Amino acid sequence: MAKSTVLQDRVKIRGIRRRWLLNSIGAVALMLALVVGAFAAALWSYYYTSTFNDLAGKAASTASGFRTYTSGPYLEAARQAVNNYEEKSFLELQFLDTSGAVLVSGNGLTTGSTPDTQDIREALELQMTRSWHGRDPATGERIACSSSPVVYQGQLVGVIRYVTSLTAIDKQFAFSLVIVMVIALIVFSMVYFSNLYFVRSIVEPLAGITEIAHLIADGSYGVQIEKRYDDEIGELTDTINNMSLKIKQSEKAQSEFISSVSHELRTPLTAIVGWGETLQSGKLRDAGDVRKGLDIIVSEARRLTNMVEELLEFSRIEDGRFTLSVEPLDLKAELEDAVYTYREFFHQEGIELTYHDCEEEALPISGDPERLRQVFCNLLDNAAKHGGSGKRIDVSIRPDHEDAVITIRDYGPGIPEAELPFIKKKFYKGSSKARGSGIGLAVCEEIVTRHEGTLDIGNAEGGGCQVVIRLPMEN
Repeated sequence: MAKSTVLQDRVKIRGIRRRWLLNSIGAVALMLALVVGAFAAALWSYYYTSTFNDLAGKAASTASGFRTYTSGPYLEAARQAVNNYEEKSFLELQFLDTSGAVLVSGNGLTTGSTPDTQDIREALELQMTRSWHGRDPATGERIACSSSPVVYQGQLVGVIRYVTSLTAIDKQFAFSLVIVMVIALIVFSMVYFSNLYFVRSIVEPLAGITEIAHLIADGSYGVQIEKRYDDEIGELTDTINNMSLKIKQSEKAQSEFISSVSHELRTPLTAIVGWGETLQSGKLRDAGDVRKGLDIIVSEARRLTNMVEELLEFSRIEDGRFTLSVEPLDLKAELEDAVYTYREFFHQEGIELTYHDCEEEALPISGDPERLRQVFCNLLDNAAKHGGSGKRIDVSIRPDHEDAVITIRDYGPGIPEAELPFIKKKFYKGSSKARGSGIGLAVCEEIVTRHEGTLDIGNAEGGGCQVVIRLPMEN
């Protein structure tokens, strides 16, 4: 299944390469075609249009010089003009009569012929200089010609016609066009191969990244992609590598969390089942022992209940079902209830819980009393669990400008500096050997944040850990 998915992704990547090349190369090919077309039009104008215009100009100019002659001297002047014509090697000069027959020509072979081309017919009919190009009716050679009528005293006496072969011009035009097309092909090839290299430099790393992403999706957490570039592909590689490591860390944390929770649940369950079976057997006759067993069962059951509630709260936070029932309350009174609840319990453990009151009678806030009490109880329980060796816990509350500040400090060993940045992350337990799921502080952080407050944990001067809660007070 994984191989099939990778194969599909490779096909998709080839599709990306195809689309990229079609789009970029198609645009370049279209642009080059337009350039070649424009250049061909310019070459046509340079070689052909200028030739046609030159022929027409020569025909009109020569015809203008013969208009002072009558039909008799016109023929003699025509012969003289042909004999004195210097460009006959590449440009033929012809004199035609009004019927279209060639009277005199620089090329004796055409004398007496009747070319009957469009330029001659139009010059005779319209009495205007006309040009034409195409196949010579007699030889089949491509020619260009211009004919201009000779009009004397309002009467048409003949036609002067210039004829030139287009063979040399066609060859020059074709050669120039081939040169342009070769240059265009070279440019196209350079663009194509540069684009191919550029696309390959993107697509091939993407193919590698895709394969690694599938490995990660299949459970190979922590696998890393070799970084070859320092551009956007490199940034994507760093992001996926970082994601892979974080997934691995998260997976490890969750595995440790499951193992820890399983152990935490097993311990009180073992105590409850053991004492329950002992009491059920009826072997205990002493009332003190029976009461001690019942106390252990109740204590462990309460601990189990607290753990389950903690897990449920974390589950609500994770799936977005965590809500607050906000109402006006006295933060000072809520904290005092939690302190009084734990004071006797701590006393039995040999821990002195000291509460430092403030002068204000009440510190009003808007909050959820159940959730805040959960925070206070969790933090007090943590103080006893991790700092109970100091045999003392101080709790204080005071106003600070627009905030109410609660401080809970123990006198235990404190928290290693390297672990402080991670202490509030879910599933994190650090080096502490104390029992716990590793999600209590994450839940507390979420509750305090939902109240628009802050929860800071650090080491106190003189030893021990100190937790500071700041919550905004009502005006």
